[in-house]
Amino acid sequence: MAGTPGTPGTPRVLRAMNDRAALDLLLEHGPLSRTRIGKLTGLSKPTASQLLARLEAAGLVLAGGTTEGRPGPGAQLYEVNPAAAYAAGLDVTPDRLLAAVADITGRTVGRFELPTPGRRPAVPVVRQVTDALDGAVKAAGLARADVHRLVIGTPGAFDPGTGRLRYASHLPGWHSPTLLQELAAALPMPVEYENDVNLAAVAERRLGAARDHEDFVLLWNQRGLGAALVLGGRLHRGWTGGAGEVGFLPVPGAPLVRKVGRTGSGGFQELAGAQAVPGLARELGLDPVPSGPCAESAAALLASAAERAGDRPDGPHHRLLRTYATRLATGLASLVSVLDPELVVLSGTVLTAGGEPLRALVQGELEELAASRPRLVLGGVTADPVLRGALESALATTRDEVFDTSR
Repeated sequence: MAGTPGTPGTPRVLRAMNDRAALDLLLEHGPLSRTRIGKLTGLSKPTASQLLARLEAAGLVLAGGTTEGRPGPGAQLYEVNPAAAYAAGLDVTPDRLLAAVADITGRTVGRFELPTPGRRPAVPVVRQVTDALDGAVKAAGLARADVHRLVIGTPGAFDPGTGRLRYASHLPGWHSPTLLQELAAALPMPVEYENDVNLAAVAERRLGAARDHEDFVLLWNQRGLGAALVLGGRLHRGWTGGAGEVGFLPVPGAPLVRKVGRTGSGGFQELAGAQAVPGLARELGLDPVPSGPCAESAAALLASAAERAGDRPDGPHHRLLRTYATRLATGLASLVSVLDPELVVLSGTVLTAGGEPLRALVQGELEELAASRPRLVLGGVTADPVLRGALESALATTRDEVFDTSR
């Protein structure tokens, strides 16, 4: 079988490996000269020249400007062709669908938000998805057929056995047993589905605080409490996709909730979810407590407390942060004791609003409650982390397919 196309070690496979290495370097560093690519890949100048000519002919790289600042003529620079392919991401919440399209370099070229208020959607979910995607595609100046792949992030998870959405009773219209088939029929590109908190972890691992980490937990608190578990560099989803649904976790300090699948909540959510923060603030005499959605109110209270906690170490703002940190650490201690992660990332608007003061308090409490002591950090991707994770996930698969020159 030696010499068969695709056989490891054949010239075609080796060329494809070199092509991919060069494309990854161009994505990481931006425009590079032939000489620089040769040095970074270890290829000779003639081989690097052949590689770049091959990738340019395939439409994967473009010859752009030239180097400056040195005597003599500048060297030709090469970059990944942004139009080689496009990928899309969709972040779904009960109130809106947020869609974006990115080119192959990762730059967002189109974005669209579709409000979806109300418990019973007047517009079918398939129509909502296509409308949101089409809005982002139009904003990018593209056609729907130009999108290579779409990743949709939702609360809960689609059960791999039944295809039905679980753990997300608050997402109206998304629980039809035929939804995935209907979406596949309506969309001309491959579609993947992922839990929203898992996608926030993807964003942190690719772009944020968890880069270069193989084992970490991301604790998310926005509309609800959730966690993403990355073990050995891979997302751990569980048998039904429910790994990380820590809002259902029974914890000390909260009533024991039975039949949590019906109530849609559990002990940890009641103890440390966004809705707990305004109640704590009232108990501590903080006034006024902002009105509005729980997540927004909680974030505003924690941001204010973090800003003013240093004024009086024994004052109500510091006590709010300290009490809330204890509640968060109570649930985190169970995760840390079982998983022993290297890192814990605090993400979502409620947790990031507390900033470094809240993070330090949770770290201190966790060291008292758990035997292992992972480092706690604040999430680094604060602008639409679920959407960014969806784009990064879609781009990763798209690049694997488009950058494969062995075929």
